[in-house]
Amino acid sequence: MAALVPKPACPQAECLIHAGLQSQILLPTDADYAARQDSYWSSSAKLKPACIIQPRSAEHVSATLKALVAANQKFAVRSGGHTNWAGSNNIDGGVTIDLGLLNSTVFDASSETATIGPGARWRDVYAELHKHGRVVAGGREGNVGVAGLLLGGGNTFFTARKGFACDNVVSYEVVLADGRIIVADKDTHGDLFRALKGAGPGNFGIVTKFTMSTIKCHRVWGGMTFFPKQVIPAAIDAIADFTDNVSKDPDSNLICIFTHMPDFKDVVIATLYAQVAGVENAPAYEKWLPLPQMLNTVKMTTVSEMAFEYNIPAGFHDTWFTLCFKNDTRIMAKASALHDRLVAELKEFIPEQDFITQCLFQPLPETFGENSVTAGGNVMGVERQTENGILFLATTMVKTAEQEAFAYPKVKKWIEDIKEYANSILEEGGVQDWIYLNYADRSQDVIGSYGEENVRKIRDVAARYDSKEVFQRLCPGGFKVKDVK
Repeated sequence: MAALVPKPACPQAECLIHAGLQSQILLPTDADYAARQDSYWSSSAKLKPACIIQPRSAEHVSATLKALVAANQKFAVRSGGHTNWAGSNNIDGGVTIDLGLLNSTVFDASSETATIGPGARWRDVYAELHKHGRVVAGGREGNVGVAGLLLGGGNTFFTARKGFACDNVVSYEVVLADGRIIVADKDTHGDLFRALKGAGPGNFGIVTKFTMSTIKCHRVWGGMTFFPKQVIPAAIDAIADFTDNVSKDPDSNLICIFTHMPDFKDVVIATLYAQVAGVENAPAYEKWLPLPQMLNTVKMTTVSEMAFEYNIPAGFHDTWFTLCFKNDTRIMAKASALHDRLVAELKEFIPEQDFITQCLFQPLPETFGENSVTAGGNVMGVERQTENGILFLATTMVKTAEQEAFAYPKVKKWIEDIKEYANSILEEGGVQDWIYLNYADRSQDVIGSYGEENVRKIRDVAARYDSKEVFQRLCPGGFKVKDVK
């Protein structure tokens, strides 16, 4: 906590001091300022705000927004700080609103809901809910923050049964640009309630509380398995088969990553299994189980334990691009071959021990969108996809900004080449429309990918709840509806 002493002169902080928020301000000279900057997952996001403010309540957020808007001061909003690209959740020379102290998780047995602060990490959410034998359809990696994942949609271990994470939110407490604090649910401010399901942070207001439906879940069969590179053709066939059969076993989950990792000295296959009904060696994994393994950590466990164990390495400069394409083994094989090309190119400039890549495949079956509709709908438009697909992620993790500048155009080219190939082999086109916000690079047209009707809804809601376009003008982070062409 910042000491209650006069702060050095900082023009960006003056309006906050005048609003009585001095005790919540961190300046670059404060030790806690450096600690909060260091706590960003990606080094790419470690910018230099003029100051950080750490509100402790929705009322503090309201006072902060009123002060910043009156001063016409640019700001960023951070929850967990896991989005990788620069400017998404931090700002150079402006004010970063750090929601890290709004991190409580409270289970309500009477309503079977959990009320969760935006700054909580999923590992802590699950640890608290585990005491009650419950989970929520939240993040699969423990270090990810609550708000970013939920506002970007959120793919979860329960998507095949419950829809995306956002489909499991029953209400939002939101601070609007004019400082009003409202609660949005399906009956009150229903237009805002729906728009918050996938339109991302930074278009309407700042969410200070999420209330989610909980799920009874005790034991899970899950963990990581590693296979040698020679298994790639069989793994691609197994991914396609798993994706086409998700509806037969909605409790079984799969993430498959072709990855260059320094520890293995070559590309290997890493898989994450999670059978949330606790069925060991479920039939959904029958094509995976006979494959020769290098390492296996799969066991009977809990969602809480998995959230602590499964974490992408921090402290790198990260590049992420995403794409959805039809469930076709040829497209996955092409993505894999292009990944090998990328690894070879990176080795020419970056020491092999200094970078990690991910060529990541996840099932995106038609049932995911259907579940969202059943749950009441969101604004992502996934239900428009009428064929089973693959949610693809291309990443590099490197040590320096110079290496990031080298890798970025190559990852972008990788995605462009996959798109070109996918559309060339299928007469009706192999690329699917939807772009997943939580995996996207800043250059990708996420909101536009939701479809014209959803874009119109998001624009209407933004105009209704932020008529002065505060979040479009003063909050540069996030994917803006104003940028949709």
